[in-house]
Amino acid sequence: MVRVKRRYLLCEVNVSKRSDLLQLDDRAVAAAVRAAVALTHGDYGAAHCLVGFSVKYLNAHTGMVFLRFPKRCYKLLWSALPFITSIEARGQKIPCFLNCVHVGGTIRTCQKFLIRYNTQQLHRMLPKCKDEEEKQQVREAILQCSLPGGKKEAFEDELESEEDEEK
Repeated sequence: MVRVKRRYLLCEVNVSKRSDLLQLDDRAVAAAVRAAVALTHGDYGAAHCLVGFSVKYLNAHTGMVFLRFPKRCYKLLWSALPFITSIEARGQKIPCFLNCVHVGGTIRTCQKFLIRYNTQQLHRMLPKCKDEEEKQQVREAILQCSLPGGKKEAFEDELESEEDEEK
């Protein structure tokens, strides 16, 4: 038996106001992508790409989106993403753009990449923290996304030894 070949795009929705992300839903993102593909590639591109297209995951707090579509047309869909300048959700037009972060063959590889990506972003935030409380919150967030259950004590010991070395 042969499985259906699909591609998954991990995209980041960038908006000027973070509160606008909470208004997004998967249908609005799908409609914006469909419109962009139809605009850039015409009827052929729209029919070719959007037969197996769906939005598999949307996190309105972080702005991350998983788009699933057939393998044969991922370049058509990927090339249409820069033409998305706004998404209409709940009667409001939200100005935004989609930044493609990763292209994967399975949703599992995209999830693994997303965990690594979020961990890298948190590590970048750590030096920018102003006080010790913020640093502790960022460290806890790093622990939440990177440690598979039960290894927290070993990581805390490592953090304490790093802090001792810094002093």
